[in-house]
Amino acid sequence: MNGELLLQIARQAIASAFGLAPEVDKEGLVAQYPELAKEQATFVTLTIDGNLRGCIGSIVPHRRLIDDLVENARAAAFGDPRFSRLTPEEFEKVAIEVSLLTVPQPLAYTDVEDLRHKITPGEDGVILQLDGRQATFLPQVWEELNDFDLFFAHLCLKAGLPQNCLVYHPQIFTYRVEKFKECDSAGCG
Repeated sequence: MNGELLLQIARQAIASAFGLAPEVDKEGLVAQYPELAKEQATFVTLTIDGNLRGCIGSIVPHRRLIDDLVENARAAAFGDPRFSRLTPEEFEKVAIEVSLLTVPQPLAYTDVEDLRHKITPGEDGVILQLDGRQATFLPQVWEELNDFDLFFAHLCLKAGLPQNCLVYHPQIFTYRVEKFKECDSAGCG
């Protein structure tokens, strides 16, 4: 997949919401790049000076790649409940990262120690499900939470569960990502 193209589409999707660019010509792009028509789950992450400014995505493929990308880019800019809406001034400074997710696979494990041996830090994205609650961390989160116990404590909390929720044997799914990132003042990631 052409990462530069995906980043351009995400940037244009946000810019068009500000009236700074035309709407993304989805059908024209699909005609030129047929791979944009296949179902694909994406995450779009926005950062300013290396600090998170929005991150929204899909866990499982449920619509065309181009549709998922445009919707998630706009949602990261304007719909992440952790942040106020992105401003035009911030948009000038924002760096965009697009992640393409593989289909999540269930991971069978017997206990926390078994799980510890089956997870690959830095490569596995993780979905945790327990008692009707769910949360995910992209593989990139391992860069900040690079310890298994810390990573899973934060993932449990993100799901609204106690930080020791692994003792309750939640369902675990893993996936991998292919990521593309624009450079910003913090580098190119």
